[in-house]
Amino acid sequence: MNNNDILRRLRYTFDLKELSIVDIFASADGVATQEQVVSWLKKEDDVGYVEMIDVEMATFLNGFINSKRGKREGPQPVPEKRLTNNAVFMKLRIALNLQAEEILDIMSLAEFNLSKHELSSFFRKPDNRHYCECKDQILRNFLMGLQKQFRA
Repeated sequence: MNNNDILRRLRYTFDLKELSIVDIFASADGVATQEQVVSWLKKEDDVGYVEMIDVEMATFLNGFINSKRGKREGPQPVPEKRLTNNAVFMKLRIALNLQAEEILDIMSLAEFNLSKHELSSFFRKPDNRHYCECKDQILRNFLMGLQKQFRA
């Protein structure tokens, strides 16, 4: 999944306006203009479409954590230069304060079933022998389940 698609899905799921997204960036000490947000939200074949790079998505997700859970004291986390599906999944889990059972329930809303062991493998460090790469299909189903939960 590309960053623009993730942003579009999160925007729809949580009914975020362009200015809200700008504010989310600001809460993570990032800068995004309303024009940038509009260009990120366009479809790939639309005129004015701009691809969102990983560091911008990481900044947005850090700001999303701040907006949902409150800004932590001290310096803000540095946004990652390279973002994987596992990192996106982890940041969304943190932002929404989800436990494993809640994530499995969300996945089942999208009619996608995982075991608790499979799920935990996505949140491990990459050098752990039980680490598993989160494929696009899994992240897509999680976002679809979120959409069904929050937009129902």
